[in-house]
Amino acid sequence: MLALVVILLLLLGWALIAGRLARYSVTAPLALLVAGVALTAGQDPVFVFDIEFEAAERIVEVIVAILLFTDATEVPGGVLGREPRLTLRLLLIALPMSLVAAWLVGVVLFPGLSPWLVAVLATIVMSVDLTPAVSFVRDHRIPERLRQVLNAESGLNDGIVAPTFLFCLAAATATAAGSEAQADAAVHAVPALGVAFLVGAFVGAVAARVLNRALRAGWTQASALRLGVLTLPLLAYAGAVVLGGNGFIAAFVAGVFFEPEARRLPADALHLVEDVGALLSLALWFLFGAVLNDVVERGSITWQIVLYAALALTVARMLPVAAALTGTDLVGRDRLFLGWARPRGIGSVVFGLLAYIELTGPDAEVVLAVMVVTVAASIVVHGLSTGLVTRRYGRPERRASPGSGPGHSEATRG
Repeated sequence: MLALVVILLLLLGWALIAGRLARYSVTAPLALLVAGVALTAGQDPVFVFDIEFEAAERIVEVIVAILLFTDATEVPGGVLGREPRLTLRLLLIALPMSLVAAWLVGVVLFPGLSPWLVAVLATIVMSVDLTPAVSFVRDHRIPERLRQVLNAESGLNDGIVAPTFLFCLAAATATAAGSEAQADAAVHAVPALGVAFLVGAFVGAVAARVLNRALRAGWTQASALRLGVLTLPLLAYAGAVVLGGNGFIAAFVAGVFFEPEARRLPADALHLVEDVGALLSLALWFLFGAVLNDVVERGSITWQIVLYAALALTVARMLPVAAALTGTDLVGRDRLFLGWARPRGIGSVVFGLLAYIELTGPDAEVVLAVMVVTVAASIVVHGLSTGLVTRRYGRPERRASPGSGPGHSEATRG
């Protein structure tokens, strides 16, 4: 209970001085991560967490379900945003190239791992979450066009990475059992995706219409409507899991089908689900600090893991983005920005924990260490770089990309 009180006090403290810390590019995830590391480190830490990954699995999955739902609903201009061509280039060209690049780097650095396990690592390190550097899509000094593209692509990123991760994980866990088990894993993965899509589409489309009609008929109130919206990602997730589908995909699809109808609801209809997702994710960053200490104490971090994380955060992502955007009307600096502004966060944490739970022995330790190093490094470097990036774009002599202009596009998470 004392640990919960401290986490709540940290969240309250952050709410009081967030503006001050933002001047120094100190983001909420970074502040809570540092607090988690400081309060759980050493031989006699202030707090001792007995980390039970299996027990925390469902809790973390629920958090991701909420965040995936909000991701799918907050993109202006439809699912692909107002720059669909650029968004599609990033999703259909840059993302696959990034996954292949991360896989190739992993094959070189981890020759003892199976190809499927290296593919699991690639999906973990290529999951994008804007929370560690949310200023990239909130600061008006960055052209609106770039913020819209970044917001749309990051929101859809996990919708593609999640099924890829689950397929690779199923194949990796079945490797030891032989080719027949791998075939069974593949056969079961496809129906699970189908069930998830149907459940998510049903929940999102039907619930949106029912809520809208209830509001118009005067049967409900604004506060009750917000509670109803909060139940949708949880209902989609739970329904898919019960029916043998994937809860992540169901929550995301529910958001996609809910978004068109949500435009007819009051402007604050999504505020509660967004705030709950943000609050839970911030608390998770404090606990992530304890996980980081645990991994360091185990001695699981090697130079190969550090190098892999560094390459995954830089060239393995930035070069594919630059290649995918070649031939567009974006100037070089804008392409560089879209390649850099890819923080790793809660999606990577969840995928890493799921893989750690499913795997055993040294393989599980490698996956956990890769996830922890990649996410911790991203929180620090991407978070601290927000001030530098926004200041450079704020210079009067900057040359804006075609189509940029005043506007505002927010995201609570990528």
